[in-house]
Formats: sequence, structure tokens, C-alpha cells
Amino acid sequence: MREKIAVLMGGRSLEREVSLASGKRVTEALTARGYRVLPLDVTAELVPTLRAERPDACYIALHGKYGEDGTIQELLEFLGIPYTGPGVTASALAWDKSVAKRLFVDAGIPTPPWITLTADAFKEMGAATALDLVPGVAGGFPLVVKPSKQGSALGLTRVEFPEDLAEALLSALSYADAALVEKWIVGAELAVSVLDGPDGPEVLPPVEIEAKSGLFDFNAMYTPGETDYYVPARLEPETTATIERLAREVHELLGCRDVSRADMVVDADGDVWVLECNTSPGMTETSLLPMAAEARDMSFQDVVERVVSGALSRRGTTAG
Repeated sequence: MREKIAVLMGGRSLEREVSLASGKRVTEALTARGYRVLPLDVTAELVPTLRAERPDACYIALHGKYGEDGTIQELLEFLGIPYTGPGVTASALAWDKSVAKRLFVDAGIPTPPWITLTADAFKEMGAATALDLVPGVAGGFPLVVKPSKQGSALGLTRVEFPEDLAEALLSALSYADAALVEKWIVGAELAVSVLDGPDGPEVLPPVEIEAKSGLFDFNAMYTPGETDYYVPARLEPETTATIERLAREVHELLGCRDVSRADMVVDADGDVWVLECNTSPGMTETSLLPMAAEARDMSFQDVVERVVSGALSRRGTTAG
């Protein structure tokens, strides 16, 4: 029989239900490929279960806090179990959108202007008295306000007018201890997935996203029919080439491995802007990575097996 793979899903993050859906599909795909699969909801019984079962690798189908921020990665390294996706450092860097954007700027990767405000800056330092300065620093309205550490567009608000900024910040800070205020770039929204392979990172066809509400938020992401997708994206060849280059650069800059997904926007002038990087892309029926893979004639099972093979290749070495 093939290797034993523990699929880690669920947990206590705000994206629990999405993670359970991803984990279920991953479990079915690995089972169909002949692996011995151990689906595990991440609870206080996780460590004793992993020590007793001794899987050959863990497939991380967790989304959000604890699954993407380096927490589960550090734990699995401590236990000596190889796992899918990036290591501790890359996970932490990508999870903090503000830190990732600073790295983008340092590397010459275009990203919209922004400012990050922490809850402590408001509580202890009077940051609320300087909100009038935010539009000037972040490039003017419209703006997008979102938690600096969160996924699935939770806590995301588009802000058109100054009087709505404070409420948007409060909403974002209810999800995380820092909020990112960023220039809203009007244009085509794209998700660009990268899969590691024998010849290095392979960029899959970009997925163009057109939310019917005009805002690709949690509801638009996970409600069938709320968003139209175009795969590959409706772009000029030279723009596609730029997008593929940037996706590869982001993947390598942050130290990602196995899989990543960069979110981008192409504005009316054809300029490409990188927003953020996701290190544990969703694997649900409406998720973007499987769509991109299908356009490359890769089945869902193909994708899952390629990702898990990365973890299995690291057996006998340092897990991270």
C-alpha cells in the first residue's frame, strides 16, 4: 500500500467550514490515488493522534490562523513530520500582509500604496486623531480596509468616503490586531497559482474574477453563482507574461514551496499590482487553484498528488 497521509483540516479559525470542505476533497482525492488517508480535525487530540499513527506526511488543508501563520508548521517540525506547503518562516511572512508588502517593495514588486494601523496604535497612541491623513498616504479614495492577518476576505470593506473609514477600521480590527488600508486598484482581479514541479515553480493559467456585487468578499468567494470566472484570464499575451513572472517572483521571494497563490489586479493602463500571497489555497468546489489546474488539463487528483509528493520528498530531512 502507499504512504499514510494525515489530512489536517477544520481547527478553530474563522475559516473552519471552508477548511473542512477543502479537507474532505483532498481526502477523497488521496484515497482515490491509493494513499492510506487519515482525516483529522485539528483539536487538542491532534498531537497524541499523530504520535500514535505516525503518518508519513501531513497534508495541511487548514485555512486561516494556526494553519497558515506558521503555528501548525512549527508543531509538525517539532514532531518530525513532513508537511505540505511552505515552512515556518515563509508561512509567517505571507500571513502578515503588511510585512509581505514591505518585502514586495524592497524586491521591486509593484504593490498598491498602503498604511498599517494596529489596535494598540488606536488604544495607546491616539491614532484615531490622524485618520484624515490616511487617504493621502494610501493614494486616495476608494480604499480597501482589511485585517493584516486573515484570509477569505473576512473583514474586508471598500471605502468610498472619509466618514466611512473609522467604521471599516473597527470591522477589520475585530478580526486581527492590525488593519491594512490600501489603495483600491480598479481593474481585473486575478488569482495566479503556482505549483512546484521537477523543473521548478510552474505558474498555472491566471483566473480572472468578476464578482457580481463588485466586491470579491467571503460571500462572493463561496456562494455558487455570485462570481463569474474566466480561465485563462482575458489578457494580452504580454500582460500574462508579466503576471506569470511576478507570481514566480513572489513564490520565491517569500520562500514558498509546493503551492502558493498570488492575488493581483491589472489596471486600465495594463499595469499589474500584487496584493498578497496565499500559502494554503482553498481546495473547495469553488476554489481558484483547482480551476487554474483544470485549464492546464490537470485533474484535482493530479494537483493534490503533486502537492503531497513535495512533502513526501522531504522525509528523512528537516521537516521545514
